[in-house]
Amino acid sequence: MARRKSLTPLLPRRSLLGALASVGATAIAGDASAAAGPGVRLSGRARQGGTLIGRTRPGSRVQLDGEDIGPASASGLFLVGLDRDSPLSLELAITDPEGRMAVRRLQAAPGDFDVQRIDGLPPQQVQPEGDELLDRIAAEADRKAKGWASRADSEDFAGGFSRPLRRFRLSGRFGGQRVLNGRPMAPHYGADLAAPEGAPILAPAPGRVSFAETGLHFEGGLTMIDHGQGLVTAYLHQSEVRVREGQMVERGQVIGLVGQEGRATGPHLCWRMKWRDRRLDPMLLLGVRAPYAFGFRRR
Repeated sequence: MARRKSLTPLLPRRSLLGALASVGATAIAGDASAAAGPGVRLSGRARQGGTLIGRTRPGSRVQLDGEDIGPASASGLFLVGLDRDSPLSLELAITDPEGRMAVRRLQAAPGDFDVQRIDGLPPQQVQPEGDELLDRIAAEADRKAKGWASRADSEDFAGGFSRPLRRFRLSGRFGGQRVLNGRPMAPHYGADLAAPEGAPILAPAPGRVSFAETGLHFEGGLTMIDHGQGLVTAYLHQSEVRVREGQMVERGQVIGLVGQEGRATGPHLCWRMKWRDRRLDPMLLLGVRAPYAFGFRRR
C-alpha cells in the first residue's frame, strides 16, 4: 500500500540506503565474528526479518533450533532466515560429512516495527464477503502457496540482491502492525516502495519464476522468483506482468511494471521475501553477498 497515517517519518531514498549500507556493514562484520567458528562463515543481518548466508563444508547437514534445513550445497552454501517473530536466541548446528559437529549460538536483534493505519479501502479488500469472492480468494491462495513452496536447486542468492526499482520512496516498512479501515489486521510482511505507475520492476537477483498472474483480488499482478534453497521473492500490485512461470530471469531484467492493482491506495511495489515458511525483510538483504570460500579472502 502506498499511503498511510500515523507512521514514523520517512527518510529520503538516498539517506535511507546510505543508512542501510553503513549499518549493514557493521552488523555483517559483527554477526560473522560472533556467530561463526572453524568451518562456518556467515554474512547478513542477524535480526528479526533478516537473512544470513552461510558457507561450510559441502554436503554438511544444517540444523536451526533442531530443525533440519537441508544440506549445504556443492559449494558449501546454505541459508538461515529469521522470521519477523523469530526468537532472539537460536542454535545453528553444522554436521560435516565425517560426522563432526559445530554448534553456534546466534543472537538476533529485535525488529523495529511500527503501526500502519490505512483508511479508505473498499470493504471487500478488508473483510471480503460472498461465497463467490471467498471461493476465488481461496483458489488464488492455493496457487500462490505453490509459488512460495518452489525449491529450485540453485545458488542464485549468492551474488546478493539489488534494488527492484531505480527510484522509490519507502512508504511502508516490513513488519508493521496494520490497521485497515480501523480494523486490526495481520502485520505487513513486505516493504512498500512508492513509485510512479508504469515504472519498470527489475529482478534484484537471478532466479526462476515460480508464479506469474494478473488480476488477483489482493495482489493484482503478482510475480514470484525462486532464488534457490527455498528463498522466494514476490512483487505485488503490478499493472503489467512481463514474465511467465518457469522462465529464468537475470539481475536487472524487467519483470513487470508498477501499478496499484488489488489492495492498494496508490501506485507502488510491495516487495516480499520468504525462506521456507519464514517471512523476511528483503531490504535487509540488499548488498549482502555469500561469504568467501575457505582459503580465499575478498580484496
